[in-house]
Amino acid sequence: MSDVVRWAVFSCVLVPVVLVGYGISLAGAGGAALGLAAVTGVCRVLLRQSERGAARLRAEENNGHRGRHGRTGTGAHRGLRHSAESAPVD
Repeated sequence: MSDVVRWAVFSCVLVPVVLVGYGISLAGAGGAALGLAAVTGVCRVLLRQSERGAARLRAEENNGHRGRHGRTGTGAHRGLRHSAESAPVD
């Protein structure tokens, strides 16, 4: 479990305890805990997606993947037409 998740769990437990200590009802504190847990879960999912995307981008850069428009040299085009000098002679 990462440090971020540990702090999130700690906060989801601590906030309702503090709310009850300040006189908020148990139902209100429980609702706050559920809300925090939902927000924490969504943030965790978004963070994992971001990490996967960054890892995928790094992997593509390391593999030398050039993408759609990053072709090399003039001979890399499929529809390359031969010039008159390089055309076969009859």
